[in-house]
Amino acid sequence: MRTVLNPQLTLTETDIGAVRISLKSRDDIPKLLLGLQHIYTHPEIRDGVFEILKQVVPNKVDGKGKARISLGRPGMEQWRILVLGTLRLCLNVDYDRLVDLANYHVTIRQMMGHPGQIDEIDPTEYTLQTVKDNLRLFTPQILGRINETVVRAGHELVKKKDSRKYSAELNARVDSFVVETNVHYPTDVNLLLDAIRKIVTICGRACAERGWSEWRQYQHNARAFKRKCHKISKLKRSSGRDEAQREARNQEIQQAHRSYVEEAEGYLERARETRASLEKEAATNLIVAIGLKELDRFMQHAQRQIDQIRRRVLQCETIPHEEKVFSIFEEHTEWISKGKAGVPVELGLKVAVVEDQHRFILNHRVLEKTEDVEAAVSLIEETQKRYAKLRSASFDKGFHSPENYTDLTKIVDLVVMPKKGKLSMQDIERESDPDFVSLRKQHAAVESAINALECHGLDRCLDHGIVGFKRYVALAVLARNVLRIGQILHQQKRLRERPSYRQAA
Repeated sequence: MRTVLNPQLTLTETDIGAVRISLKSRDDIPKLLLGLQHIYTHPEIRDGVFEILKQVVPNKVDGKGKARISLGRPGMEQWRILVLGTLRLCLNVDYDRLVDLANYHVTIRQMMGHPGQIDEIDPTEYTLQTVKDNLRLFTPQILGRINETVVRAGHELVKKKDSRKYSAELNARVDSFVVETNVHYPTDVNLLLDAIRKIVTICGRACAERGWSEWRQYQHNARAFKRKCHKISKLKRSSGRDEAQREARNQEIQQAHRSYVEEAEGYLERARETRASLEKEAATNLIVAIGLKELDRFMQHAQRQIDQIRRRVLQCETIPHEEKVFSIFEEHTEWISKGKAGVPVELGLKVAVVEDQHRFILNHRVLEKTEDVEAAVSLIEETQKRYAKLRSASFDKGFHSPENYTDLTKIVDLVVMPKKGKLSMQDIERESDPDFVSLRKQHAAVESAINALECHGLDRCLDHGIVGFKRYVALAVLARNVLRIGQILHQQKRLRERPSYRQAA
């Protein structure tokens, strides 16, 4: 049984609309809570968000469809999941701190629909695994729909704030940045270490549970293999002028790699034998079947890294970039060189964001194996379907192509896309237009939105897998827009409560 939020208040519970939020604090928590309170206290916004939140339910045990929310034990209410999800990304905190805030921060508990503190009337205390499991129920699609509702609420708030300066027409600014995955710097040697370490651990634990003696020293084996990896990492090619000395060092490096690879192949062979013994249980035991699937994945990674080490070190072959994998845990990680000063390489995925002139993020997209120029048209087309008042879209030169410009002019009235290379007289005339110049000058403001996203969680994704990555990005965008509403409300209330001082006689 699961509800979005129980409307019946207890004796010690405060209505969410009546929760007192400090206006003196400069922290992000009060501003985020103001944004959430605004969503809750306006029925037209709350009803739209609650209708979407009803779809945040777990899957059935067999994985076939969603569970029925009217049956079973009471689950965590979806409004509370939304509060904790936005809080996690807004503050850029880990789950441990989030659980502590959910249990012992009075104002946050009141915003979640609890009394101010844990007591006999409401003894609800969240555990780490409960928070993790419930936040993973979000999907990028659900978060995108909630974000659309929040953005429209933000536009209405801006309109009420200053109706004379407000314009219903939206001017979009588009840019991309890299969100790093939580990985270490990859080399073929340490990637093979990761794969073998996981293979040895999986096989060792499986054998220990069954009383088998094949891997009784698996922890020692993992440490010994790690020492060989560190030995290779410390070896450097000789820079001396003596040809014999350089050749001797090269032979030492090759021998160390050859020994490393041979030991890895020995562990792989033993793992195949253990897998054959475990396969008999996989037909009747789901946990064993999942473990074998994971073991197969790491064995495949190990075999690939062995082949690449042989080709690179022993056969002096150059490995093509498309054959490389940069993490065996976050396989979607890409090697991205954007040419930034001091940042030669970033490991992660590019994310494109669309921001309007009111500083709300209208749309975003994770660019998997996609360049900026390939995503420009589809991103604006999708944004225009959500917001029909989209008037213009500005880009930097990385998004330019003649085809993109032609296609975008069919979607929006004004396309601000500087051309690469030498300009023709027609291009000079187009880029000298006052509207083009004005919007081009405003385009740099999108960097402020990107910096805000990076400060509020999108510097590095801490969730696992490509699904977790997309969910993490979508939740960060939603949290940023809710915080933006809170910032507007905070500014308005501060101005209204500013004391007026009488002039001295």
